[in-house]
Amino acid sequence: MQQPSRSTNNSHQEAHQDHLPLGFLIFLLSESIVFVSFFVTYAILRIKSPHWFPDGVTGLDVSKAALNTAILIFSSVIIHFAESALKAGKLITFRRLWLFTVALGIVFLFGQALEWKDMPFGIKAGPVGATFYLLTGFHGLHVLAGVILLLIMYVRSLAPGNYEAGHSGVSAASLFWHFVDIIWIILFLLLYIW
Repeated sequence: MQQPSRSTNNSHQEAHQDHLPLGFLIFLLSESIVFVSFFVTYAILRIKSPHWFPDGVTGLDVSKAALNTAILIFSSVIIHFAESALKAGKLITFRRLWLFTVALGIVFLFGQALEWKDMPFGIKAGPVGATFYLLTGFHGLHVLAGVILLLIMYVRSLAPGNYEAGHSGVSAASLFWHFVDIIWIILFLLLYIW
């Protein structure tokens, strides 16, 4: 049986790399549609509910959520510099900044867990409970997926020569992280400010 030539393998890999950005953008678009449907549902329920919060609850803790928002925005800045470091051939700097982004993502998740623990209402508290926990939980799953994805990309960067010419997977992971941050900013405005 004849083995495929190296040039055939290279052209197959190049074709795969060419489709990665488009495929990933389609994936993010589909995720956006899901989140937008949740946002619209939340807005409709909020407008139709004259008494949104349960008795004794006047609103959510904006200060804790604002701190968590700042952490996520800062992580987006850090991952941008990590990607720039990789493009400049600074692999060690890339790894450090990439891991720092992972750490900030974990801090965000920890802050979210603490907020859930201290929330003055549960998931059964009518529309406010259902939508709050659905929206923040679904977003939290995306942050967790992002942290795992970033860790995978970090481990792959440890293979000698693997990231010397950059890596399209790094760009995709970075784009996903920015997407998660943008979704959180919208959630922060909807859930905590409105």
